[in-house]
Amino acid sequence: MNRIAIIGSGGSGKSTLAVELGKALNLPVYHLDKLFWNSGWVETEKDKWEEIQRGICSKPKWVIDGNYGGTMDVRLTSCDAVVFLDLPRLLCIFRTIKRALRFRNTTRPDLAEGCPERLTGEFIRWMWDYPKVRRPKILDKLECLRSSKKVIVLDSRKAVRRFLESHVRAT
Repeated sequence: MNRIAIIGSGGSGKSTLAVELGKALNLPVYHLDKLFWNSGWVETEKDKWEEIQRGICSKPKWVIDGNYGGTMDVRLTSCDAVVFLDLPRLLCIFRTIKRALRFRNTTRPDLAEGCPERLTGEFIRWMWDYPKVRRPKILDKLECLRSSKKVIVLDSRKAVRRFLESHVRAT
């Protein structure tokens, strides 16, 4: 695995897994939230956003974590492995609240400077709706990729731990 895309709901552990995979496999890690958001929570312009991702995806090695459905195909086409963190919604929401408290008034390492941690009702609603609204579409995409890419779906904390132990820590 040299080009790994990690997707999943907010709070599923995408950034944490990306860092661990990057260290273990000696791959550069790119957090989409850090690249998309500019200081003051200003979004990157759509054309530039796609250009940034195409630039990263043209490299021979990387781990990219994040969703951004409008440009997901850029990453899924370029990766050799995709990891879908399909964790329970309540766990994801709990982790997001915990993260918001931990990084309150500061910027997380996987966000751009000048973007202090925030938790909105809109984001919680997005996570709540994720299993019904976004998950089925992602599973359909992944099914189409199975013949040409390594597709890994992890549906529990235990599955994530096992994946790291068997695929990463063994290397």
